[in-house]
Parts: sequence; C-alpha cells; structure tokens
Amino acid sequence: MPNATPADSALATLPLDTAFRTDIPGRLDRLPWSRWHWRVTLSLGIAWVLDGLEVTLVGSVGAVLERPDTLALSATQVGWTGSLYILGAVIGALVFGRMADRLGRKRLFLATLAVYMLATLATAFAPGFAFFAACRFLTGLGIGGEYAAINSAIDELIPARVRGRVNLAINGSFWLGAALGAGLSLVLLDARVLGPVWGWRACFALGALLAVAIVLVRRHVPESPRWLATHGRLEEAERVVAAIEAEVRVDHGPLPPVASDCAAVAMRRRAAPDVGEVMRLLLLRYRQRSMITLALMVAQAFFYNAIFFTYALVLTRFYHVPEARVALYIFPFALGNAAGPFLLGPLFDHVGRRRMISATYVLAGVGLALTGWAFVEGWLDARAQALCWSAVFFLASAAASSAYLTASEVFPLEMRALAISVFYAAGTGSGGFIAPLLLGTLIESGSREAVAAGYGLGAALVIIAGLLALRFGIDAERRPLEQVAPPLAADDHMQR
Repeated sequence: MPNATPADSALATLPLDTAFRTDIPGRLDRLPWSRWHWRVTLSLGIAWVLDGLEVTLVGSVGAVLERPDTLALSATQVGWTGSLYILGAVIGALVFGRMADRLGRKRLFLATLAVYMLATLATAFAPGFAFFAACRFLTGLGIGGEYAAINSAIDELIPARVRGRVNLAINGSFWLGAALGAGLSLVLLDARVLGPVWGWRACFALGALLAVAIVLVRRHVPESPRWLATHGRLEEAERVVAAIEAEVRVDHGPLPPVASDCAAVAMRRRAAPDVGEVMRLLLLRYRQRSMITLALMVAQAFFYNAIFFTYALVLTRFYHVPEARVALYIFPFALGNAAGPFLLGPLFDHVGRRRMISATYVLAGVGLALTGWAFVEGWLDARAQALCWSAVFFLASAAASSAYLTASEVFPLEMRALAISVFYAAGTGSGGFIAPLLLGTLIESGSREAVAAGYGLGAALVIIAGLLALRFGIDAERRPLEQVAPPLAADDHMQR
C-alpha cells in the first residue's frame, strides 16, 4: 500500500495466517504506574460502582416496594426482581462477551453502559411489578455485558506486577456503589425529603444520571493494544502503545527496558475462534482451569446474592428495623466489603493467587456459618448482625473479586471475554439466580432455622471452592498474561 493515507495505514489489518512478532505485551507490562493508569482504572472500574448501586438500591428499597402506596410487592416478588436482574446479567455477559472478543473491548464497554443507563432510567417510571421486573432484567443485561468487556480490558492494560491488586480493588469498588445507593435511599426515602412513594423512583433516576457522566470519561479510554495486535491490527496497536508511553514518559521520564523474557511474542494471524471452538478448549485443553473457575464463580455468586438481595428483609422481619432506616445498616457492611480487596489485594500479588484465594474463601465460609448459628440462637441484635456480616464480607469480598480475576487471566486473549462470560453466566446463573429467590422464600417463612440453613449452604459452597483452588489453582501472580495463557495465535514454530 505505497500510496496509503495515514488513516488507511492505521486501519490496515494483516492477512490471515501471516506470521509476526510483537513486543506490545512486554512494553505495557514494564510501564511504571502513572496518571494514565489511574484514569483507565477509574473510568473502567466504575462498572462495579454501578452494579453496587443497583443491587443496593433494590436491597434498600425492597421493604418500601412492599408498601401498598408504592408497588405493593410481596417478599417473593422482591426476590424475583433480584433473580431477574441476575438472569439479565447472565444473558448480557454471554451476548456482549462474545461481541467483545470479536469487535473489541472499547465498543462493548460503551454499548453496555448505554443499555444500563436507559434501563435504569426506565425503572424510575415503573407502574407495577411486571414493568419493574422487566426493567431490572434489562439493567442486568447491561451490567453483565460490562463484566466481560471491562475485566478483559483491565487485565490487558494493567502491568503484570500489580494486576492482582488492581483487579481486586476495581471489583471491590462495587461497595462504593453500595454505599452510594444506601446513602441515596436513606436521604430520598426520608419523609422530610421525598418520602417512600417518590423517593425510590428518584434513586433510580439519579443512577442513570451518574451513567451519563461515566460515558463522557470512558470514551477516552483506548482499545486494548493486545486485542488489536492479536487481530492483526499492528499499526493501530503500535499507535495506541506509543501514545500511552508518551503520556507515561511525561510523568516518569525515560521508561525501563522490556524484560528479556517478555521482549517479543511470536504469533500468526488467525481467524477468531467460534463458540464451538471456545467451548472445546474450555472443556478439553483448559478443563482443570475451567473446573476451578466455575467452582469459584458459583460459590461466590450464591454466597453474595443470598445475603445481599435479602438483607433488608432480614432486618425488617426479624429485627423490626424501620423501613426508612434499613440503609443505615449497609454502611458498615459496605465498609467491610470495600476494605477487603483494597487491604488484601497486594497479598494476591506477593503471597500468591492459590494461597490467598483458598484462605479468603475458606475463612469467609466459616465466618458465615458461625453468623448463622448466632442468628438462630438469638445472640444478635440488628447492629451485631450488621457487624458480623461486615467481618465475614471483608474476606468474602476479596474472595469474590479473586474469582473474576481468575476468570480473566487464565484463558487466552482471543477467548478471554467469552470465557469470563461463560463462567460468570454459569456461576451467577446457578448461584445468583437461585439464591435471592431461595432466601426470599426462607425469610417469608419466618423461621430463623430455615434462613440459617440457607446461610449454611452458601458457607459450604465457598469452603469447597477454596479447597479446590488450593489444590488445583494457577500461580498467575506477577506473570505476563501471555505466559499464564499463551494466545491461540502464538506461533510455536517461530518461537522455536
């Protein structure tokens, strides 16, 4: 293409089966932490803030929605709205995850945010259960798509030496959204402000307004250079990396050299794998990694959704907490959840993935089992119950975040988003869909023993998953993604 314009050159794509070498992964991994990394982390990590906001809003206003002057829902219907939100997230992850591998990370993390924004705005105008439930499903659709596209982009842009702590911190930001949702509901449900009848609607409308601001920031995040290179768009990938390096250089001066074992990756341009090939790879070549990832995702999904979608019902039915004050109890809960990934995250890079994943899973399970026992015995009041949940989820939050970290770093780049989607869908679709409905039904029975049995099931699942991770997990700490899981396009002949 001797007469190509710069724009044409930027869009050039290598023909299929063309061999090439690229040092782009090594150049990204050697970068010192900079303002550019902060910007990417904040603009992408906001997805979990939105998820936390959505889940907490429903948890905080769940009891309010049972009032005859709002939507007059039953406890079971509140549980159904949580399950439908999860179902939407499962479908969204599968649909948008596949598209993120084929079309790129950036297109999808903008599209999924738009879906979320429109659906959560529509929720504010729900006249009854059917419309409200449909809006919750569509909101979940956008959030599920976010998980696949965002987790892929984060791991592909963040240096290997800090990938664990950054991934955990971003996933832990869910609880910043939880605190925000609790604060919004606490203020807006107050009779001196808007009150229950209109306050819950304003909560969802403000969530949509937040999404608008995020779109304006996120559109400046570049496409993953790793994804561009793997898809044969080398010139575009080079341009993106050069721009990143120039910005980092302004902060840090001359950049360190690329590590000798990461200097270049030999690859061959290949067609994107179809769904059948991806499933065969997951079930055959990566079956042990698939087993561990599935166990981690199912366990954390049940554990979390069993508690979080129904905590308001426990507080109002068993501890007689006034509906308008339920949100107060989310603050210590959110604090424990947010602190876990931030404080324990560095250990996942230094102590190691397997040890930390197993420790957080097992200890969280033991903690929830003991809390359920104390609940049955009547040893707790509402404040003590909230503090017990906070302590348990200090560990469980880091554990759940590590499940997403595992799904996003142990599979090849060409199938990374779809792999995240598959395990998110399988784990969340089983554990997440069943848990709110099951616990809502158990709570409606009025039996403390029945509720504690639900907690016991969640505890058993995470303990088993933690032990499996200790035995079969992958030591991915501080290793480049291409060494943890070589790209499908890696050219073994060239590397020899």
